[in-house]
Amino acid sequence: MTTVSRVLATNAALDLIARLKTKHGPLMFHQSGGCCDGSSPMCYPAGELLIGDGDVRLGEIGGCPFYMSAAQFEYWKHTQLTIDVVPGRGGMFSLEGPEGLRFLTRSRLFTDQEQAALDAKHDA
Repeated sequence: MTTVSRVLATNAALDLIARLKTKHGPLMFHQSGGCCDGSSPMCYPAGELLIGDGDVRLGEIGGCPFYMSAAQFEYWKHTQLTIDVVPGRGGMFSLEGPEGLRFLTRSRLFTDQEQAALDAKHDA
């Protein structure tokens, strides 16, 4: 049985994560739902952003936990996120800003089979 991941990262994103971990230590991600930095994956030093009952852990990328608000997850629960990197300025609160790169979320809907596997895992 193939494991279905809710969040993945491209090789470029994994390379940037590794560089940021070297500079800043353990990291964490939270998918921003808008406001100041738009809908961007935000990278923080681990523990800098308080995670609570209103957040859902989607998985890990580059050994770093990746979260999203529970309300936003209700809209995106049928979607697989792939975190990529593109040139440009990152969110003003996200660690990649000074690198001249920014994390970007790409998405696709899960297939019926993938969604069934995720639902079965959740029910277990």
